[in-house]
Amino acid sequence: MSLRACGFIIFRRPRIPKVDNSAIEFLLLQTSYGTHHWTPPKGHVDPGENDLQTAFRETQEESGLDSSQLNIIEGFKSELNYVANSKPKTVIYWLAEVKDYNVEIKLNPGEHQAYRWLNLEEACNLAQFKDMVKTLREGHQFLCSNTS
Repeated sequence: MSLRACGFIIFRRPRIPKVDNSAIEFLLLQTSYGTHHWTPPKGHVDPGENDLQTAFRETQEESGLDSSQLNIIEGFKSELNYVANSKPKTVIYWLAEVKDYNVEIKLNPGEHQAYRWLNLEEACNLAQFKDMVKTLREGHQFLCSNTS
């Protein structure tokens, strides 16, 4: 049986007219365990939860951001499938924009030791895993092609 996890690719952009899409910044969290890799907030689905409930719960636990602070972007959902600790794993991500550009991030020190807001290239460089890089690029492209 595959492990299942869910989370949000959280981003922000300045609220000024005609903002260049290069101003989009993604939130990545650095784990406080293992290889200290960088990832968007995500976590395993608990019994009785649906995928979206998991994404909201894990985001709040890991970054301090709750659902009232996020706008979910309709039409984008990414599914990553890979092997972790010799077991198949599926991770579902949605795009979510913070409502307040200067929102405070409150890390759970048991899980993460640092966070950064990064442009697309910086985020891809830190993310390392090719599936995560692909998802970040697809999310950025989606935002750029759906900006009014």
